[in-house]
Amino acid sequence: MLKIAEKHFDDRELVLENFRKMQVAADYLLSLINDILQMSKIEDGNVPLTQEIINFAELSQDILAIIEQRVKDRGIQMQFRSKKEGLRYPFIYGSPVHLRQIFLNIYGNCIKYNRIGGKIITVSDYTEAVDGITTYEWTITDTGIGMSKEYLKHIFEPFSQERDDAGSTQQGIGMGGTIEVKSEEGIGSTFIIRIPFKLAPAPDTAKKTAAQMDISGLNLLLVEDNELNAEIAETLLSDEGANLTVARDGLQAVRMFQEKPEGYFDAILMDIMMPVMDGLLRQKQFGH
Repeated sequence: MLKIAEKHFDDRELVLENFRKMQVAADYLLSLINDILQMSKIEDGNVPLTQEIINFAELSQDILAIIEQRVKDRGIQMQFRSKKEGLRYPFIYGSPVHLRQIFLNIYGNCIKYNRIGGKIITVSDYTEAVDGITTYEWTITDTGIGMSKEYLKHIFEPFSQERDDAGSTQQGIGMGGTIEVKSEEGIGSTFIIRIPFKLAPAPDTAKKTAAQMDISGLNLLLVEDNELNAEIAETLLSDEGANLTVARDGLQAVRMFQEKPEGYFDAILMDIMMPVMDGLLRQKQFGH
């Protein structure tokens, strides 16, 4: 996306759309990094699943934005259809980062092990809600190299990869759902995902007024030793009209604060890990 934006910098509409897609991808990568930092919890089988309101339409768009360039590069056709007309339950409670991860892992393999010019077909369905619970089902079929019956026995083992007709296996996915896999060598693979979700109300989309969000004229003390981070924060805050004073470490921030009259700073934005004195006002050279 960066390369495309660089080559078509005069095409404002294209550049803005690429930036939107890069933001989606960056947000997803950040969520993955956060998950990796909790790898010990995953290995212990204690994966924290949040219960946030998920907008299926937005989640689908995010997933497509991340994979669409890889699909185009290989000339693969993506086809989508629903067994039922419309999306009756567009909002549910769940963990969006883990739901994205499931689909991106599956689509990633469907792309990686597909043939150039192949297809990936997704069929979605859902059950009628009972006691506020609906089960969504996705059937994802590719025209790739497929997997052997023997390998399917090990497909859910961590870091497994086929090295060597048909078969299927199931595995729990931590959300009360299952993934079933059917595959035939040289023909392709089919993944069937079934997950029950609790229905959620449509979120309040009311936006705060400009007056409520206005920070113009506020005196802010920004304490950040990383030059790039400081530059980004300073630009964003200054663009919103704030008056910025920038300190490079905690001790410098304390001195700047003391030099100004009482109540001068409306807020202090301070990093925690910094040289000389950190964000908890501990002077490192004295060890306290």
